[in-house]
Amino acid sequence: MIAQGKPGRAFVGRLAHGSDLLAELTRLAAEHGIRGGRVEAIGAVQRARVGYYDQAARQYRYREFNEPLELLALVGNVSAKAEAPQAPFVHAHVTLADEAGRAFGGHLAEGTVVFAAEFCMVELPGIELVRRPDQATGLALWS
Repeated sequence: MIAQGKPGRAFVGRLAHGSDLLAELTRLAAEHGIRGGRVEAIGAVQRARVGYYDQAARQYRYREFNEPLELLALVGNVSAKAEAPQAPFVHAHVTLADEAGRAFGGHLAEGTVVFAAEFCMVELPGIELVRRPDQATGLALWS
């Protein structure tokens, strides 16, 4: 599956201290009517919750970090899920680092609390990205 388009509106800003990183990005996408796009961010979090997809079990396993961490990179996209096509779905992965500089990451989950974060969200107008269940992986992938 390949779709082609040109970047549209770009939104840049700072996320609120104490907000949930994933929930806030999703709220911004909904507020601005972004149905297809890309998102990135840097900054720091007060605590984090990240997931790893267990391919054999076909489920996410989550790990919580109850400590301040640097948000080295957040890379993701905005699309929709077939069961809720009007609501934006933000899918993002993060790379985080602890005070010793050890880096780790995974699938961004709710429960990651912003200390300070700057984001860029770019709309991809005309591209309708919809996630549907994929039998081969057990994931909701673009179709």
